Amino acid sequence: MQILLVDDEVELTDPLSRILSREGYLVDVAHDGLEGSQLAEQNRYDLLILDWMLPQRNGLQICQQLRSQGQNTPVLFLTAKDTVDDRVSGLDAGADDYLVKPFELRELLARVRALLRRPPTLESPPVARLRVEDLELDLDNQLAYRHHRQIELSEKESQLLAYFMRHPQQLLTHEQIHDYLWGAGEKPSSNVLAAQIRLLRRKIEAGQETPLIHTVYGKGYRFGGETSEGEEG
Repeated sequence: MQILLVDDEVELTDPLSRILSREGYLVDVAHDGLEGSQLAEQNRYDLLILDWMLPQRNGLQICQQLRSQGQNTPVLFLTAKDTVDDRVSGLDAGADDYLVKPFELRELLARVRALLRRPPTLESPPVARLRVEDLELDLDNQLAYRHHRQIELSEKESQLLAYFMRHPQQLLTHEQIHDYLWGAGEKPSSNVLAAQIRLLRRKIEAGQETPLIHTVYGKGYRFGGETSEGEEG
């Protein structure tokens, strides 16, 4: 059984990951929400243990994103938030269980075992179409649609646009996009990503259409219809 543990408290994740490993589980650890979200998307886990309050992206956002993509992996929240409203928010986001810090280790292990004993549910089919504002992407056919225009995309353009559309209004660094498109082991020249962005912009931002891909200088790109200070289309 493989578990993803996402919590920014190293003093918690280090001993907890060792204990879970001694129980026979394979454990991956992330210390911020962005890394945790990427691991959850790239790998198939049997259980996600998420802290609610995380740097860059909170556990609630991670859970909502995975559920929107059709992933039914059990999610256990670890959090200091203990009001009824907080618990309802977590469950509404798609969480399966909820444990308030500080907690007893025996209780956490019992809840882990209970969640892993649940019969697997049929996962929803992968989302073949993505929509952000007035842009729609048909992943299966590598086609985008905007203002009744049909836009043909290359495989890399389709992958890049899907990555943007799955993370709207979030800063995606050059390194994150690079690793997503080519993998950490490949080393294309430094201007390859910029060239891919230019080609994609020409296709999805024709005429007077609102720019969607915004450069955050020195950092990366943000996708969506609104620009912020320090960003340009």
